Amino acid sequence: RVLGQVSCELVPPKPNRATEGILFFNLELSPMAAPAFEPGRQSELLVKLNRLIERCLRNSKCIDTESLCVVAGEKVWQIRVDLHLLNHDGNIIDAASIAGIVALCHFRRPDVSVQGEEITVYTPEERDPVPLSIHHMPICVSFAFFQQGTYLLVDPSEREEQVMDGLLVIAMNKHQEICTIQSSGGIMLLKDQVLRCSKIAAVKVAEITELIQKALENDQKVRKEGGKFGFAESIPNQKITAFKMEGAAVDTKDVEEQAEEIITKADPPSEVFTQPILHTPGTALIGEGIENAWGDLEESEREETEDEEGETDATAFEWEKVKMEDTSVTNETEKDEPIVLSDSEEEEVVILEPQAPPRKTRTQANLKQENTSKKTFNKKRKKKRVA
Repeated sequence: RVLGQVSCELVPPKPNRATEGILFFNLELSPMAAPAFEPGRQSELLVKLNRLIERCLRNSKCIDTESLCVVAGEKVWQIRVDLHLLNHDGNIIDAASIAGIVALCHFRRPDVSVQGEEITVYTPEERDPVPLSIHHMPICVSFAFFQQGTYLLVDPSEREEQVMDGLLVIAMNKHQEICTIQSSGGIMLLKDQVLRCSKIAAVKVAEITELIQKALENDQKVRKEGGKFGFAESIPNQKITAFKMEGAAVDTKDVEEQAEEIITKADPPSEVFTQPILHTPGTALIGEGIENAWGDLEESEREETEDEEGETDATAFEWEKVKMEDTSVTNETEKDEPIVLSDSEEEEVVILEPQAPPRKTRTQANLKQENTSKKTFNKKRKKKRVA
């Protein structure tokens, strides 16, 4: 199942083809179609499919690109075809080619008028959109070969693609004109096999083109009559969705009678009414006559308060211990003795008083340097006097 969407935009043309429009094809393989597909990553299969679709639809000249020109060398229509794979069960290229050509046949671009240098694009309400000029409808037909070409299979499924030896893809229109042909898998095919496949493809293409034309005619009829059409109409008919659940009928005729029977058979409600229990003026407990639990709460609160008082006494005792240790440490520091701290938990907090700044003392090395410098200075003075 492949969803095809076509959009258009006015863009400047390519420099080497100033009078031709631009066709762009994009196929996306999302994990919704199969868990093996990874998002945001172009695999070899995706590149091969995109190239094959471009050869089938663009290089076969199925669309008149010159009719997409608005102003030569300035503005042309760019037609973009986005193909989204919804459910993968084998033979992607055939479904993608059918979805692409049908989307192009169904697409209508806005009408345009040119007056001098002004280009006017009309809305669908102002003017009817214009269909694309399509010369022919190329459709791909895939053939799978097994046991080195001994067996031939048309339209292989996913399991059959995993065990096949080779694949032959033929793109053909209803006039039996081959638009493109591609063989993959490294299998050697004989001339008679290729001719046989081309004859089978001609029959398949004729059948598919008839189905496409009927579907397009039915869509035009429904649009003129004002009925349901488009993507929303195809969802409930299981044309796009892969799975469908049948609706279960519900009988709603005797609902009131059944409800009355259920009410009569049910037990009557109890006539006991609860009365509020007044403990002190201004307070009350509303319930089903349950005993008061406030006394128990008070006892539990008392226990908690007792525990808290015990904890506070213990913490106060510990703080006194720490203070005593701090005083002993400070006394030791006054005697200029080294402080030794153990790793016990009781001596975690230690408060040290700031020591007095050390006095500047001259070392013996500094005194020697000063003496030598004085001697040299005195010698220089004596020499000067002698001179």
